[in-house]
Amino acid sequence: MKRFLSQSTKLLLLLASASTVSAAMTEARFAGRWDAVVVVDGLEVPFPFEIEADGDSLRGSFFNGERRITSSAARAEGSGLTLNFDQYASKLVVSFKDGQLVGEYRRPRGPYPFRAAPAEETIVLPEQDVPSIDGTWVVSAKSNKGETAWRFIARQKGSHVDATILRIDGDTGTLSGSYRDGRFVLSHFSGARPMLLEVRLAPGGALALKQNQEIELVAARENTPQAGEIGIPTDPSAHTRVRNPAEPFVFSFPDLQGNTISNTDEKFRGKVVLVNISGSWCPNCHDEAPFLASLYRKYQARGLEIVGLSFEEGDQLKDPVRLRAFLKTYDIGYTVLLAGEPSEAPEKLPQAVNLDAFPTTFILGRDGRVRGVHTGFPSPGSGAFYAKAEEELTSAVETLLAEPF
Repeated sequence: MKRFLSQSTKLLLLLASASTVSAAMTEARFAGRWDAVVVVDGLEVPFPFEIEADGDSLRGSFFNGERRITSSAARAEGSGLTLNFDQYASKLVVSFKDGQLVGEYRRPRGPYPFRAAPAEETIVLPEQDVPSIDGTWVVSAKSNKGETAWRFIARQKGSHVDATILRIDGDTGTLSGSYRDGRFVLSHFSGARPMLLEVRLAPGGALALKQNQEIELVAARENTPQAGEIGIPTDPSAHTRVRNPAEPFVFSFPDLQGNTISNTDEKFRGKVVLVNISGSWCPNCHDEAPFLASLYRKYQARGLEIVGLSFEEGDQLKDPVRLRAFLKTYDIGYTVLLAGEPSEAPEKLPQAVNLDAFPTTFILGRDGRVRGVHTGFPSPGSGAFYAKAEEELTSAVETLLAEPF
């Protein structure tokens, strides 16, 4: 009997060893940097993607510049791999075939075909062979928010460029690419807002921008007569306001447990309050969330409260799975309420004027009155404008916290 148990134990150890080797081989097959592509309405959008092996598990990451957007769960079986991105209510489902990954990125509004090949080293051309587009440019625009101008912000090193288009609601995320065949070809996909942008030199020192092979825009260097003719980008502190700043700002919505939370609750009395209009579907809200979470941790003890009024699609209002993942991803400790669907924001907050951008933050003093409004929020890809947005909101909070009550 003893000998039989010994043989069985050996067999179990062999099977366990074989299983471990098989799992390791599966991980090795998927792990690494990939040059990926999603197909959006027939347009191919390239972007970097990475899969890392951590012990016996895998995780995948999209990129927004240096910022990672990492999977919340992973499952590998044979030649197949599923990576869940709960913060986007999406998943990447791929198979390993002939050295490549092939599959689709499944999102609430329909899938994007996906493929990826092992990443190749980027060739950076000498600076003398590449025109310079480094700096800030004013871009012609005609948006449904009344904008006449945006900003195009480029950071260039040789033939490589990281750039973004900054609008009133935020930016496009970091577009990355290089110079080839007489043009810069830049792209972005971080699990959201796919974009392909071609940039060419135009007469008179301007730039010609083609967005997703359809929308053509003109850009001129900031602070030049050409830029002045295009227009002035909208000031995020002046776009949205309230009808009567002398009145307290009113809100009353349920939290994720169904409890009604209102501006008159004891928790907010005598506090500086940021009322943040947001939604887990909104890419620029994902850009802003890490900052707000950090700001709350820093100033809560001094009297700051933040209330996120989250406007979600109907299915998410019934079961806010994505919003819960959003809160977990960014370690959000402040109050978040379910306020309605995105189109209902102006109706649900009738004190606001020109409330048409996500995110928007109302800055309330200790008396509950609106002392300022900040529309939109850029990502780190906007460089100095991202730093300015953080500095302005931080400064406003510090100023109001210092006021007597």
